[in-house]
Amino acid sequence: MRLDSRQLAAFAAVLDEGSFEAAARALHVTPSAVSQRIKGLEERLGRVLVRRGTPCVATEAGEALQRHARQLRLLEQEVLAPFESAAAALPVAIAVNADSIATWFLPALAELRRAHALAFDLVVEDQDHSSALLRQGRVMAAVSADPLPVQGCRAVPLGRMRYRAVASPAFVAAHFAAGVDEHTLAAAPCTVYNRKDELQHRWMRRVTRRRVAPVLHHVPSTHGFIHAALHGLGWGMNPDQLVAPLLASGELVELVPDLVLDVRLYWQHWRLDAPLLAELTRCVRHAAEALR
Repeated sequence: MRLDSRQLAAFAAVLDEGSFEAAARALHVTPSAVSQRIKGLEERLGRVLVRRGTPCVATEAGEALQRHARQLRLLEQEVLAPFESAAAALPVAIAVNADSIATWFLPALAELRRAHALAFDLVVEDQDHSSALLRQGRVMAAVSADPLPVQGCRAVPLGRMRYRAVASPAFVAAHFAAGVDEHTLAAAPCTVYNRKDELQHRWMRRVTRRRVAPVLHHVPSTHGFIHAALHGLGWGMNPDQLVAPLLASGELVELVPDLVLDVRLYWQHWRLDAPLLAELTRCVRHAAEALR
């Protein structure tokens, strides 16, 4: 069975752009033409491939095809680049956690961008969940806490991010004068990045050996997380790289000195013989030397 290139392009455009109308604009065709191509592809494969919605997403059957479409586009654009005097920027989709973006990751992209015309599409995702985006075909690489490679991918160890439980001195005096234990942790509010963020609960289990349920503030920003601690909103786990100066100045203090939480990170990427992907991996590993 051979896939129709126009149908495959329409399928990829709908998922990239999020709607049939936006895909039509990107392909310079009518929405009806996009719809017909998707319908033809689904009939040919005997599966529903696109879940219509806002935005449109791949069905489980469509996820493998989405990855195939993106891999083909990467290989094709790499082959054509020497023959195009003004080649369009190649889109590179990567899943990465917010703390990595705020600390060590962006220099890797800057190094690669100096040599190649690229348009980075960073999908912010918790390191414990980013490998799911690889399975779905939404990204070509991910910073992940999972050492087991996703099918069709390679996993490369990067190092570890160290986190410390910190708060303002006034907050610690108000909530932990009697010490840090199950009861004081349950009574003191803490910040979490989002509903996937388990770092604070993992640290509390290390202290108490049980699940503690304090009041939670959801603060989906790495630097906002630090400001929340500085202003006494709650305590939270923050990257050592970012809070070290504030600990040194006394603006923040640790709840339990030197009781750190290390998160091992891995670089997972498509197992694809593409020079650009190999160079991206080299740049990421170079930038990740800060984690070792």
